[in-house]
Amino acid sequence: MGAGSVRARYLVYFQYLGTDFNGVAAVRGVQRAVGVQNYLEEAAERLNSVVPVKFTISSRTDAGVHALSNAAHVDIQRRSDLPPFSPEVLTEALNTHLKHPAIRVLQAFRVPSHFHARHAAISRTYLYRLATGCPRPDRVPVFERNRCWALQADCLDVAAMQEAAQHLLGTHDFSAFQSAGSPASSPVRTLRRASVSPDPASPFVLPEESRRLQFWSLEFESQSFLYKQVRRMTAVLVAVGLGALMPAQVKAILESQDPLGKHQSRVAPAHGLFLKSVLYEGLG
Repeated sequence: MGAGSVRARYLVYFQYLGTDFNGVAAVRGVQRAVGVQNYLEEAAERLNSVVPVKFTISSRTDAGVHALSNAAHVDIQRRSDLPPFSPEVLTEALNTHLKHPAIRVLQAFRVPSHFHARHAAISRTYLYRLATGCPRPDRVPVFERNRCWALQADCLDVAAMQEAAQHLLGTHDFSAFQSAGSPASSPVRTLRRASVSPDPASPFVLPEESRRLQFWSLEFESQSFLYKQVRRMTAVLVAVGLGALMPAQVKAILESQDPLGKHQSRVAPAHGLFLKSVLYEGLG
């Protein structure tokens, strides 16, 4: 390594359609499955860093889950006679070398060498999309497949769902909504926002279909979430919307701290979930 060689750390925002991936995390070894991180690191290797390039992902997403905006930090060290990449050049270079059309780098920032994409995040927001008025999964318009959970129901009791969501707000032990395999040391989280709202008509639905199809959005914001917490909360709120649960029962489920209970063991499908944003103090 030549004298004067500078190791630069960047925060990289990126988005992806999760349908083709085994989650965002890299899959190591000879498995056929592949993660979004594999493609990002493959693209970064083309930048000729003198140290190995590894993306440290802010927010892990499972197979089939999408991201409007995820983030990661990465260190790149060029030869001693070359200055560090500007964030704009890095963004363009990564997009040039990415080999999967379902991944795009949005933006990059230079950050201090001690910055950590996972630990420094102050807010994460997840969006879950639902569709009603679809009697069979094959009746979902092709442009909306793998981008929403199509419920075999004509409507949802949104007022009841909104009432139930209020029981989840605040700081609680969310063990009842945590799936096995969570690496979290504590099940306590603070849910800052939980909303249920109708979506505008999808531009990908024909007018004659839009009369029966209705799309809905659930949004959840916290500094961090437990493993599959959002999908399990979504499944319980959908049960309320369908009349299978009363809003007050959601409070009882939360307080039970039992992840194996009759109602809270269901997990909403991965393909309706989007990581919407990861926020940092002082960064866009």
